[in-house]
Amino acid sequence: MCGIVGAIAERSVQPILIEGLKRLEYRGYDSAGIATLQGMQIHRLRAQGKVVELEHKLTANSATLGIAHTRWATHGVPSEANAHPHMSGERFAVVHNGIIENHGALRDELQGCGCVFTSETDTEVVAHLLAHLATLRTDHA
Repeated sequence: MCGIVGAIAERSVQPILIEGLKRLEYRGYDSAGIATLQGMQIHRLRAQGKVVELEHKLTANSATLGIAHTRWATHGVPSEANAHPHMSGERFAVVHNGIIENHGALRDELQGCGCVFTSETDTEVVAHLLAHLATLRTDHA
């Protein structure tokens, strides 16, 4: 079972997110990831294996907002590419627990609109759908 941690603080959230992920490891895991927002830039890092593998890859940042995820695969093999958070470009980072039943049809439609997928997961569809809808909204404004 997957686990999600989110944090907003007046200090760096990286230690908070990593500690939260470590506390969720008992639920099962095959990979973990973190996305933090620093200024207007999303910094994402993912790793296959235990949370400690992700922790070893971290470089300190002072982001005060972030999300993190520990994954137990439902779609796609355990890998760094399939780890959450998933992104579409630089605007959206998404973590998700559960199964998106119509992800295949959504993936096909979004690929037809030019979206490029980098994972086998159903969750990546959400990131691309958000980005696509935001583009449509901007184009019609």
